[in-house]
Amino acid sequence: MPKVSETPVQRGLPGRKAQAARNDELILAAAREVFLADPKAPISAVAERAGVGISALYRRYPGKEDLLRTLCYDGLRRYNTEAEAALEDSDGWRGFVGFLERVVDADVHSLTTHLAGTFTPDDSILPDIQRAGALNSEILRRAHESGRLRPAATVADVGLILESCAAITLPDPERTAQLRRRVLALLVDGLATTGDLPGPPPAPDEFAHRWQRR
Repeated sequence: MPKVSETPVQRGLPGRKAQAARNDELILAAAREVFLADPKAPISAVAERAGVGISALYRRYPGKEDLLRTLCYDGLRRYNTEAEAALEDSDGWRGFVGFLERVVDADVHSLTTHLAGTFTPDDSILPDIQRAGALNSEILRRAHESGRLRPAATVADVGLILESCAAITLPDPERTAQLRRRVLALLVDGLATTGDLPGPPPAPDEFAHRWQRR
């Protein structure tokens, strides 16, 4: 069962609401583990992993799609939080590299690579998508302005780098994290060099098809 520490918000809630909040954290942590291992797993596997009754799970998430949608939306919001932190750094290149490192450590893009196409997105996520686009553009602008990011690098290239790191998985989570950071360091060195890149950059909507429900 995933271990979830009580948050300050949970400690401030009355008994039943605090328990519901704890259950929700347990469910989301379990769902991440279960669905990253097998996106086709039944929702009952999440309840079992979380150690909660199936009725408690269904009270919060009426169906599997609702749970998958919440996981991915939470991942995007975590991404945006790290992007906002990057813009607080006065050094555009340092902020950019730190942002990449934190997103890789948070393993946000595993949700994209494993769960895209397993649910139907709704309009509630549009503001966060638009926010991500604006943040990405500003982070890249500042990194380019620093003079250290190769001129041909685009936002879409960064997405591919993050997905490449997320593709590295081993049974040992600690070793996985080490190798992802190692590969990221190699890729960052590539971002800081000069010279032409082969082929055109990824188009902004080139990977949008994968979010269509399969």
